[in-house]
Amino acid sequence: MTADLIVDPQIRFWVFLPIVVITFLVGILRHYISILLTTQKKVEIQQLQDSQIILRARLLRENSKYIPKSSFLIRRFAFNKEEDGYLTQKRPPVTQNMMTDPAMMSDMLKGNLTNVLPMIIVGGWINWVFSGFITTKVPFPLTLRFKSMLQRGIELSHLDASWVSSASWYFLNVFGLRSIYALVLGENNAADQSRQMQDQMSGAAMAMPPDPKVAFKAEWEALEIIDHQFGLTDAENDVVSANN
Repeated sequence: MTADLIVDPQIRFWVFLPIVVITFLVGILRHYISILLTTQKKVEIQQLQDSQIILRARLLRENSKYIPKSSFLIRRFAFNKEEDGYLTQKRPPVTQNMMTDPAMMSDMLKGNLTNVLPMIIVGGWINWVFSGFITTKVPFPLTLRFKSMLQRGIELSHLDASWVSSASWYFLNVFGLRSIYALVLGENNAADQSRQMQDQMSGAAMAMPPDPKVAFKAEWEALEIIDHQFGLTDAENDVVSANN
């Protein structure tokens, strides 16, 4: 049997709403602190050149029908020439490592200071100040497996799993105010805790830049096998037919 509870209306003004306001203001503060701590990332000249070469090769491949075949072959030869073509030049191997790059280590430390540390401090303070309160109830039934997630700080085995404790209400707000942050601060904001955690989890995968040789080889093969078909052969006749 689950106990039917009547929650004091004062909890709404002294527990429920203050946790929402505190979580929102901490997110706003974290956003502006992240902006102050963000450093402009330096773009390597070689990486910029490689990206532009890939872009030019792709544009040539996708729009080849708008230039004569001779012009296309000249450009393809410049890209795919055996020794000194744009796509066949030898490039140094990628050796950048997150653990040896001071800039990446500094960005990780700043991310922990602005994301993890405030959540731990504010969450601990809210759990201490508002300990033992039941704030709200979800409008649908839940199984007992949700009790550990929604009722942190309350050890009542007979309490319905739909009730939410103050500590759990804080963590729900941390990950549930992203739409409000996007409305107030814009889409690319630093207050969205879930997005920040996803960026940190994917940081290790993105720490090692992709090897340009793979992309260059793919573009080289695509240019080699393309069958040029000039698409403006009957352009004059098409224009005349359209006008008539």
